[in-house]
Amino acid sequence: MNVNLYGCQGKWVMVDLGLTFADPAYPGIDLILPDLDFIEKNARDLLGIVLTHGHEDHIGAIPYLAADLGVPLYATPFTAGLIRGKLDEEGLGNKVKLHVIQNEGSFQLGPFGFTYVPLAHSIPEGNALLIETPYGRIMHTGDWKLDEEPLLGTPSTAEELEAIGDKGILALVCDSTNVFNDAASGSEAAVREGLDGVIGAATGRVLVTTFASNAARVQTLGAVAVDTGRKLCVAGRSLDRIIKVAKATGYLRDFPETIGFDEAMRLPPREVMIVATGGQGEARAALARIAFNSHQLKLSEGDTVVFSSKQIPGNEIAIGRIQNALAARNVIMITDRQAHVHVSGHPGRPELALMYKWIRPEILLPVHGEMRHMAEQARFGLSEGVPNAVIQQNGTVIRLAPGGPSLVGHERVGRLILDGDVILPADGSTINERRRISLHGLIAVTVALDGKGQVGGVPAIAIQGIPVEEDRDDFIAEAADAAAGAAADGGRDEAKLREAIRLAVRRRATQWTGKKPVVDVSIIRV
Repeated sequence: MNVNLYGCQGKWVMVDLGLTFADPAYPGIDLILPDLDFIEKNARDLLGIVLTHGHEDHIGAIPYLAADLGVPLYATPFTAGLIRGKLDEEGLGNKVKLHVIQNEGSFQLGPFGFTYVPLAHSIPEGNALLIETPYGRIMHTGDWKLDEEPLLGTPSTAEELEAIGDKGILALVCDSTNVFNDAASGSEAAVREGLDGVIGAATGRVLVTTFASNAARVQTLGAVAVDTGRKLCVAGRSLDRIIKVAKATGYLRDFPETIGFDEAMRLPPREVMIVATGGQGEARAALARIAFNSHQLKLSEGDTVVFSSKQIPGNEIAIGRIQNALAARNVIMITDRQAHVHVSGHPGRPELALMYKWIRPEILLPVHGEMRHMAEQARFGLSEGVPNAVIQQNGTVIRLAPGGPSLVGHERVGRLILDGDVILPADGSTINERRRISLHGLIAVTVALDGKGQVGGVPAIAIQGIPVEEDRDDFIAEAADAAAGAAADGGRDEAKLREAIRLAVRRRATQWTGKKPVVDVSIIRV
């Protein structure tokens, strides 16, 4: 969920505007957005939003937040194509200005000069940004790796990166994701060899799942389908979108023609290869629907599923659920633990050391990772001869120059949730109430009172998620008695009466279950 702000001479620019995906701590929520409170209060001084590349954690929040900021967007052609699709889907295509900057192009925003510097990554047009200011140059890497045989695009050479370092770099703002990896990430070309071996040996239908945005892997899989004599079928809207935008911007030129679901199921299994979304266990993605037999595409005993992606921490349960469903049908599964079917798009320690050598920054600012990753990269950078390293937290304000680096202060940051079509605070009353309901259950109590304040009839009790099971009727009867007793003693004050009923019913629920459910009380005057 990347959002970076650079300030100079009273003006600001934003680099990237991404989102992240929810976990079980956010029941009913799929997407989490950054809270932009600080820059929203200073929006009159924000000059624009510059995007490094097209991954969701770098562009995903644009259709939800960019229009309110009221500033133009800047991106290279492929990334701009993905953004345009998102804006059009939300009806914002004519409301948010999107400037397309050619690869390796430059432009000026107030006191900031930007130049796109191509680097290898797992998506076309992964870019670093060389940011020129009156106080020094910043090299903001975005996501990157080194790849001697890239399949899509032409990343900057060592000589070109050294030339940037020769200009003098104040700060290197650098990807920390794989800092604990002692080996380099490896080349996409080597993955093709591994996939050729695995898929060439398979005797049944083959399904390969990968990140939809990994267009380099999609290109590899197209080549593997040709290598192994299989027809290619693509399953997943996000894959369709990536392929469409990639072709429109000059990539995937040799990608084979794909077949539809019906033809894929008619052909002999040995002649079919499916590429599908859902390798991280997403419940509504193609792989999950195939695994649970609710998709037009089917897998049978002896078929093979290849997970050509790395398991993201936190997704273990969701992925395991799908793998168990596949295992129950005797589907063969291969991950990066069994064969060389994936390489990362982020730099290991050897790649980081080379970047420090080429760029020679005065200051290293690790980003993109958890605190342990950023702290480790700071240590590693210092050990490799970088003079200064600054470890940030979300909201930390650092002065780089003049006289830096130094801590200026800390601004409030937070998370927003997308709940249906509504954006809400991640720590607000709605999600907190939902958490309590999911943990403890809900009891709805309705009490009728006559004109004298006397209870009329038996209070109505409705329960959801209360662990009483076969004792449900007995519990409801006791809860109704507790509500009636509290109503009889509660007096005329409506708020006090409602609270007395709520506490009485919750107390009875706690006696029965040991839990403290949410109790909602309605009073009807008759």
